[in-house]
Amino acid sequence: MALHDTASGGQEMLNSRPMAGSSALQDAGRRIVRFGIFEADLQAGELRRDGLRVKLQEQPFQVLRLLLERPGETVTRDELQRRLWPADTFVDFDRGLNAAIKRLRDALGDSAENPRFVETLSRRGYRFVAPVDRATPVAGVQVVATLPQHRSTDPRRWWIVGALATLLLALGISLGLYFGSRAPAASAVTSRRVTANPPDDPVSGAAISPDGRYLAFSDDTGFYLRQIDTGETHPLWTPPGLKLRPGCWYPDGTHMVVTGQSKPGEPFGLWQISVLGGNPRRLSEQGWHPAMSPDGTKIAFLKGGSMNERVWVMQADGTQPQQLAGAEGDYFGLLAWAPDSKRLAYAKGHFALGVGTKASIEVVYLKQTRREVILSLPRLGAALGWTTDDRLIYSMDESPPNQSDSNLWWVHLNRNGQPSGTPVRLTGEPGAIAGISLSADGKRLAFLKEAWQPDVYVADVEAGGKKISEPQRLTPDERRDFPYDWTTDGKQVIFTSDRSGTFQIYRQATDRTTPEVIVGGQESLAIPRLTPDGTQVLFLVYPQTGDRSATIPIMRVPLAGGPPQKVLEAPEIINHQCARLPATTCVYSQASENALTFFTFDPFQGRQKQVLEIKDDLPYAYNWSLSPDGTTLAIAKKLDPPAEASIRLVSILGGADRVVTLQEGGGIGGLDWAADGKSLWFTGVEKSSLWNVDLQGRAVPVWQARNMYVGWAIPSRDGRKIALWQASSTSNVGMLENF
Repeated sequence: MALHDTASGGQEMLNSRPMAGSSALQDAGRRIVRFGIFEADLQAGELRRDGLRVKLQEQPFQVLRLLLERPGETVTRDELQRRLWPADTFVDFDRGLNAAIKRLRDALGDSAENPRFVETLSRRGYRFVAPVDRATPVAGVQVVATLPQHRSTDPRRWWIVGALATLLLALGISLGLYFGSRAPAASAVTSRRVTANPPDDPVSGAAISPDGRYLAFSDDTGFYLRQIDTGETHPLWTPPGLKLRPGCWYPDGTHMVVTGQSKPGEPFGLWQISVLGGNPRRLSEQGWHPAMSPDGTKIAFLKGGSMNERVWVMQADGTQPQQLAGAEGDYFGLLAWAPDSKRLAYAKGHFALGVGTKASIEVVYLKQTRREVILSLPRLGAALGWTTDDRLIYSMDESPPNQSDSNLWWVHLNRNGQPSGTPVRLTGEPGAIAGISLSADGKRLAFLKEAWQPDVYVADVEAGGKKISEPQRLTPDERRDFPYDWTTDGKQVIFTSDRSGTFQIYRQATDRTTPEVIVGGQESLAIPRLTPDGTQVLFLVYPQTGDRSATIPIMRVPLAGGPPQKVLEAPEIINHQCARLPATTCVYSQASENALTFFTFDPFQGRQKQVLEIKDDLPYAYNWSLSPDGTTLAIAKKLDPPAEASIRLVSILGGADRVVTLQEGGGIGGLDWAADGKSLWFTGVEKSSLWNVDLQGRAVPVWQARNMYVGWAIPSRDGRKIALWQASSTSNVGMLENF
C-alpha cells in the first residue's frame, strides 16, 4: 500500500515515441512471437528477455519453436524426434531431448514441478501453457505489435501489504497467500502488452474503459489515455499539485473515479474527472481501490489505516457513504461487483499473530448486509474481477522457487454464487499481479504486472551520521533478501534469503558477490541477530503449519558453523535483539490478542523475565530496537500520515520513560539504534527515505530513495557502514482477450 509520487512532463516523452504501425511491420518480417517478458525471433533463432538476448543453443531453441507453433497442444516426443533427430542421426534421443528441455527451462526460469511455460506430459511429450501473443499468422504462429508504453504505481498496492508483511515477517508474521492447485491451461487466450515502461518509471495504476477501446494509466510522468488498438496516447490535464491515478470508469465512458493526493502527507481521496477536460470533483476525503457498480449507481472503495481497512460504498455522486465490511487487523485487495450490482466481492486477509493469515474471497449482499465466504485460499492475491457470465477472476502466488510471482485464474460461479468446476489458469508469466480491470462486456481484461525485488544495499556512513554514500546493491540475485545484522568486524552482512525456496540465513562480505550459508534446510528461518559477544547467531524458526497456537523457538548457532541448538520457545514470538559487550542483555517480544509483551532472556541458558507490556489490539504494528548498551527500548507504532510520529524510550532497568516526538519525517517505518546509542535510524513511511533522529526529536533527512521502497537500515557495530533493505519494482500493463 505504498504511496508513490508522480510528476508532470510526459508530453515530450510521448511525442518522441514511435507509433505501433512501423514496429508491427518489422516484427512480422522478423517473425517475432511474444510470451510473458520473452520474445522469440523465429527467423534469427534468438530468444530475448525484456529486450536482452538470452543464450540458448540450437536444439533447445528448435524445441521452443515447435512448442510455440502449437501453444496449448501436446507435442509428442515422437514428433520432436522426427523434426529434430532424423532417423540417420546416431544419438541417444532420450538423453538429448531431456537435455534440450532442461536448457530451455533454465533459459526461461521455468521448472518441471511448477511450469509456467513448458509442461511435461508424462510419457507423452510437452505442452506450452503460457498465453502467446497473436495477430498476423506466420508459419503456424501469430504475432502482435508491442505498443509504445508508459508506466506507473498503484497508490494502495497489495505488494506493499507484501512489503508490510515482510516487515512483519521480520517480526515473526507471515502472510501465507498461496493456493497450490493447478488446472488446465486456457489455450485460446491471447495476451499482449499495452505498456512498456522502463524499470525507473513503473506504471502506478491502470483501468480499461467500458467499451474496451482505451486504457487510462499513470506513471511518474503523468496521467494518460491510450487507444489500445492503435497505441495513440494523449496526456490528460490534471490540476497542479494534485497527483491522480486511475481507479475505475463510469458506464458513460467519459468519466472516471481516480485516487488523488493534493499534497504529500495527506491520505489519498477519491475524485471524479472527465476525460474530456475540466476540474476534478472530490467524492471522498479518503479512499482507494474504487469499483463502480455495473449499473453506474454506486462506488465501492476502501478506507482506513494500513492495518485497519474497511470496505465502504457510496452513491455515484459521492453521497450516502456506508461501511460494509472490515474489522481490526483486516486488509483487502481489489473489489469486484456482481453483474446484478447487488453483491460485492473482495479479497480479504487478516493480520494474525504468530505465522500465517486467513485469506479468502468474501461476498457481501448489499440489501441484507449479509456476508459469506465463497473461497478460502491460503495463498490468495489481491486481484479480483467478476465477469458478465459469472466467472470470478482472482490471482494466486506461484509455488517455490517462483514464490515471488503470481498469476490469474478463474472459476465459474453457480446460481447460488458458489464456485463450480475446476479453476482455470489464465496467465503464466513472471512477476506479480497488482491489479486488473475488465471491459463492460468482459471480452478484454487489462492487468497490471509488476516485479518486486527486495535486496540488501550497503552504504558508508558520513558526516557523523547525517549523510550516507549512494547505497550499492550487495545481493545481485533475483530472490528476496533482507538484512538483519553485521559481523563484529563490520565486513560482512548477515541476512535472510529465499533463493533456495525457503528463507535461510547467509552472510556476505561487502566486497564479494556471493554469500555463504550459515543455516540452511527446509524450514523457514527469520531474524538472524548476533549474541552480545558476536560469536553466535540467534534466529527464529517458523512452523510450516501456520498454526497460531504453535510455539516459535529461538535457536542459536555458532557463526563459525555447527549444529543449531534451541535456546527457548514460546507462542507468537515476533522479534528479538541483543545488546553488545560489555552489556549482555537480550530481549524478545511476544504478541497476544491485545498486548505486546517484552522479555529479557539469556541466549545460552534460556532464562527469561518479563519487563514490559503494551496493551494494544494491534501488537504487530510496532517496531522496536534495543540500545547497544542494553538499557533502553526504542518503540514506535507504524501510523499512517498525517498522524504524529513519536518514539517511546523505555528503560528496562526501571527508569522513567520518555517520548520523543518527531519534528520531521512523516511517519516511521523501520527503526534501529545508531551504533553509538546517541541517535536512531528510521525509514520514512511517506517519502520512502532514510532519516537520523537524535534523542530530542530533531530528525535529519539522510537519504531519499527514488522509485524504491526502503524497509529498514542496520548499522555496523563500528558505525561506519549501514545495510539497507530496499525494494525496486517494474510495472507494466498487459491485456487478455478471448479468455
